Amino acid sequence: MLTLRPADQRGHADHGWLNSYHTFSFANYHDPKHMGFRALRVLNDDRVAPGRGFGSHAHRDMEIISYVMEGSLAHKDSTGRQEVLEPNMVQAMSAGTGVIHSEFNGSPKQPVHFLQIWIEPFVMDVEPSYQQFAYDPAEKKGRLRLIAGPDKKTSDPAAFIHQDARMYASLLGVGETLEVPLVKDRHAWVHCAEGNITLNGRALKEGDGAALSEEAALQIAGAGPAGGEFLVFDLA
Repeated sequence: MLTLRPADQRGHADHGWLNSYHTFSFANYHDPKHMGFRALRVLNDDRVAPGRGFGSHAHRDMEIISYVMEGSLAHKDSTGRQEVLEPNMVQAMSAGTGVIHSEFNGSPKQPVHFLQIWIEPFVMDVEPSYQQFAYDPAEKKGRLRLIAGPDKKTSDPAAFIHQDARMYASLLGVGETLEVPLVKDRHAWVHCAEGNITLNGRALKEGDGAALSEEAALQIAGAGPAGGEFLVFDLA
């Protein structure tokens, strides 16, 4: 079963400095039909004006991943980390017992476009931690590149999260295809981050998402004029 979540049906907040679309209920947007999918709780599509950002605020018991599409995102938190995140870099934070952090556009001139992802952990009150590393963009062309998951040892470097969930990123050119088996009793969420793809015969454009359950496989192809970039979440 595939359930489409069209981009134009997401929650939306435009604060001037922040233009945000919410796949699931978040902040002032509340829809009881869209409270998350399995352990995936938040998937926000954020654009932040130059020199602006989110001031210091607290999180607890959540796995938080930032995925930058364009520009740079500056991060500072109460564990003492100060970092700048750019495209093709992984940033993951386990909030655990509590962490205070801020996120700002790292450029005074260019906007930043990033996806903010929250995954509910299976264990509470862990010690807060932060992970960040870069990878070659070629690693996600034509294949699923693991970004985060529950395994501490992986063939490609990936962020560790406290949940039986895996997040992958991929880029497919026009006509390129992927077939990904979906293990029995597992579920998937696919988010088209940029461009166009087809998913099990359904067209997805930028911002569209889809929930998949009781499917044998994900059949994904690059579509439109230039193909597409997308995220896949493999969920219990």
